[in-house]
Amino acid sequence: MPSQTARATIQAYYDAFNAGDVAGMVACLHDDFAHHVNEGATRLGKAAFAEFCAHMSETYKERLTDLVVYGSEDGTRGAAEFTVNGTYLKTDPGLPEAHGQTYVLPAGGFFSLKDGKITRVTTYYNLQDWIAQVSA
Repeated sequence: MPSQTARATIQAYYDAFNAGDVAGMVACLHDDFAHHVNEGATRLGKAAFAEFCAHMSETYKERLTDLVVYGSEDGTRGAAEFTVNGTYLKTDPGLPEAHGQTYVLPAGGFFSLKDGKITRVTTYYNLQDWIAQVSA
């Protein structure tokens, strides 16, 4: 059933995220992939996404909880809602200085899929909420 395939692919993507397995995340992506981030430019392709993940893993330590995954009946769209539980490890340029602050942030992702692989991920979180938490 296509909706189950979409949900399984998205679940595998987030399971790999929680395991710190960038290769596992990339394995869920279609060759024609676009990463639309909450703030900043769209990243095109698996290589750009892997570079982003490398930067994120040295700057933030995050674990997602309360994950709920949805999939459209035809398997071409999906979404996920979750809570980000993180530690700010290294100052990200243009953001507050890092000194090990922790944060808990509601977030979500929206997906397009083709042939059982993710072609687009759009991530949403409230940046101002995050800045307030790490600036406190």
